[in-house]
Amino acid sequence: MPSFTYVARDPVSNKERPGSIDAASEEQAIAALLSKNLLVVKIQEKAKQGARAGGKVALADLVMFTRQLATMIDAGLAVVQSLQALAEQTTNKAMKDVIKDVCTRVESGDNFSDALRKHPKVFDKLYTSMIDAGEKGGLLAEILSRVATFLENRQRMNKKIKSAMMYPTMVSLVAAGITVFLLVKVVPVFGEIFSGFGAALPAPTQFVINLSKFMQTYWYLLIGAAGGVYYGWNAYLKTPQGRAFWDERRIKLPVFGHIAHKIVLARFTRTLASLIRSGVPILEVLNIVANTAGHVGMEKSIRQAAADIEKGDGISTALGKHPIFPVMIIRMLTAGEQTGKIDQMLERVSDTLDEEIETILAGLTSLIEPLLIVVLGVLIGGLVIAMFMPIFKMSEILDAKK
Repeated sequence: MPSFTYVARDPVSNKERPGSIDAASEEQAIAALLSKNLLVVKIQEKAKQGARAGGKVALADLVMFTRQLATMIDAGLAVVQSLQALAEQTTNKAMKDVIKDVCTRVESGDNFSDALRKHPKVFDKLYTSMIDAGEKGGLLAEILSRVATFLENRQRMNKKIKSAMMYPTMVSLVAAGITVFLLVKVVPVFGEIFSGFGAALPAPTQFVINLSKFMQTYWYLLIGAAGGVYYGWNAYLKTPQGRAFWDERRIKLPVFGHIAHKIVLARFTRTLASLIRSGVPILEVLNIVANTAGHVGMEKSIRQAAADIEKGDGISTALGKHPIFPVMIIRMLTAGEQTGKIDQMLERVSDTLDEEIETILAGLTSLIEPLLIVVLGVLIGGLVIAMFMPIFKMSEILDAKK
């Protein structure tokens, strides 16, 4: 049963006192306090301790929960029975606590969608809005299945992106580690040998030796600077100005910007299609899509388009005013409006974008491999050549010494 914290005033002493009470709803909690001759000044539902501190709910756990719940409800089980069964078999403690809390709220008389809204970190507005539409339309099992499919597509794309970036990231880290090791451990040995020559060393060799000495002497400054840049950049990205700055530029980067733009568009079209198909009102759909766009420029464009639609414009006309949406999407939306199949058109667009992203990622992965080999060869090979140059030019150095 939900628990509520409150501040109530005692009419006799006219003093306020805090406390907590268990009740099925906020109204029942207030009624119980009034029966004790206490006037409620402030009351707030206490968050479930397990749901708050039990850990993170991964997308994979949410996908499994949604798919299994859709299957159970479609088979004729009640929502409460389905939630009880899922709570028993879920291994993620945080997810188990959330399901138990949702089940308790539904048993107490809350709508399923309202119970989900109490956990916004697990069930976002897109999720709860689609469930709400399913409840109102009597199509909860079908909507849950659509939500599960939507989340599965998102999970699949996330895995492909992570997989494509894993190889270059690991190779880059290994290259950086090897370079640091050579500069800190190997180059100083050569430096001591060359110091006995008593003659000027070739410029590349001297540069590498100076760099090695700098890293050995001021290593803490380098680490501090790297950490400061990392945390400073992340802190800046969390600000509205930083997020707008990065979002504007990341879709303009060579190759990677093209991928980032397509990912944002794919998320937009798939989310819009899912919400429209679920029967959510169009203005509410656009508000949800704007909140989940993942790009400041697109979010602003969607909100401006929503204002134009409220004034009477069509979806394609309103979105066509903003260059962030390609002509292909606008034409598909126009065709969807004319045929009354906007959701199907948007679904096709999102599928096409997903295929294009996968193709680009596959090509990028095959292109990155030789590029990384070249970079490694130039970096490591350059260090080795710089260290052996004095040996190759030993006669010149000795002549200069004379």
